[in-house]
Amino acid sequence: MKKIATLLLLLSVCLLNAQAFKGNGDVKGQIGTTIQNGGTGIFVSTDFGIGENMSLGLTTNYLLSASKDALGNLPEFGDRIDLKARFNANLGSVLQLESNMDIYPGLDLGLKNFGAHLGFRYFFTDGFGLFGEAGVPIAKYDTNKTSFGHNLNNQFTFNIGASFNL
Repeated sequence: MKKIATLLLLLSVCLLNAQAFKGNGDVKGQIGTTIQNGGTGIFVSTDFGIGENMSLGLTTNYLLSASKDALGNLPEFGDRIDLKARFNANLGSVLQLESNMDIYPGLDLGLKNFGAHLGFRYFFTDGFGLFGEAGVPIAKYDTNKTSFGHNLNNQFTFNIGASFNL
């Protein structure tokens, strides 16, 4: 019984110390799945704290499962992958959320478009948490293309997965 009580006490201390965003110098990594119309895939991101409530980062996603177009063709590699640089405003402390939660709206500049995203992180311990993030394109670089493959990374996306302190 003492071992169980000790374990519960240690777990509760870990939960109290978890922080979703610590400010300047904080580094987060995230890995998860991306879900969108026409495919699902892998999402990977990293954020580097540059101020009390600001971070810069990189994201990439690759669609593992993609639907075929009307002619039965699958999208090519270049249509399945995207790489973006991004800016986040980490608003957890501004909105007076618990220290293990963070809401982060932001802008991203990618290979396919200029877009925006809104995300939420919840940390269970100091090193591990979950995230959910939605993204939309604001401006597509090539509006003349209407092919199925071109539009894969130019639409609403939802990402969900694990978040880590690095």
